[in-house]
Amino acid sequence: MTALLEVEGLVKHFVAERSVFGRPTAHVKAVDGVSFTVEAGKTLALVGESGCGKSTVSRLVLRLIEPDAGRVTFEGRDLGTLDAAHLRAFRRDAQLIFQDPYASLNPRMMVSQILTEPLALHNLVPAADRRARVEELLRLVGLEPRFARRYPHEFSGGQRQRVAIARALAVEPKLIICDEPVSALDVSIRSQILNLLRDLQDRLKLAYIFVSHDLAVVKHIADRVAVMNLGTIVETAEAQALFAAPRHPYSRALLSAIPVPKPRAKRSRIVLEGELPSALNPPTGCRFHTRCPYVVARCRSEVPQLREDGTGYATACHRTGELPGAEAIVPSDGGFSPALEKLVAAFNAAEASERRGVISQEIKT
Repeated sequence: MTALLEVEGLVKHFVAERSVFGRPTAHVKAVDGVSFTVEAGKTLALVGESGCGKSTVSRLVLRLIEPDAGRVTFEGRDLGTLDAAHLRAFRRDAQLIFQDPYASLNPRMMVSQILTEPLALHNLVPAADRRARVEELLRLVGLEPRFARRYPHEFSGGQRQRVAIARALAVEPKLIICDEPVSALDVSIRSQILNLLRDLQDRLKLAYIFVSHDLAVVKHIADRVAVMNLGTIVETAEAQALFAAPRHPYSRALLSAIPVPKPRAKRSRIVLEGELPSALNPPTGCRFHTRCPYVVARCRSEVPQLREDGTGYATACHRTGELPGAEAIVPSDGGFSPALEKLVAAFNAAEASERRGVISQEIKT
């Protein structure tokens, strides 16, 4: 199957300091050789600590910022060669949902204006039919058509994010980049937005790049996961395989930090020690070696390559085959049983339906 999106060797360094003559003297190596693919109708999650380059990658993919090196290909087209007209056409196929719904919507525009703007920009719907299209988009994300004449400040956080999702869907995209779309929301609302995104993906055959630092969220929405550390990808795999048996020490430390919903459960938490490197001056060799409990001399001098094993699993670690089994690090009780997962999913669906009914009743009264 041909990938919808292919990213090869993406690099982006930001100038941090300049000399008195204006010459760059220090760079932040935000993204340093990132490669991955996204298939149509699938979800790739980019995960890692804050500052590892996840959001920068998403903006490079959309050409909101220009890369220093590398190539981004969408449906066989090299995005770096597109002129302004063709780049605008590409923006219809690839949209972005921002992290903060309070900042991503224009407070001076009604919802109808927010949703009509992309329709007019891309000339997708005749002016006479745009009101009907706006109502259709609102229904699609679980909002009442009457909300079209409201301003963003009149909505809750979850409702604002639904409006942001509707705006992304207005131009009928094939790829949506979700930049931590639930991190600014209450925990009780997150499951509703995640369920909505999954439902829209199934109905509209959308592809997602899901940027997040919350692995508990990623586990339930991603098909594949790419783990980033200091601007590089250290591990990629199918989501189920990675959560069952992570191979890279950094991935294992991230997974061991996921809260377990069992207060008395015994856990094997990995606490990383050592110096936290800076993207201004990343360490030589493996960028994780200053905190890795399995570091050897080779890790300090030689950069590990991201190598596949033939099963779709790729790891950038010199000692992958020598590390202890994942069961010794990631607690076996770190997740839900299949029966409990079904129960949680059913509860979330019922909660979302009930909440929509309550909101509708409040509006009527």
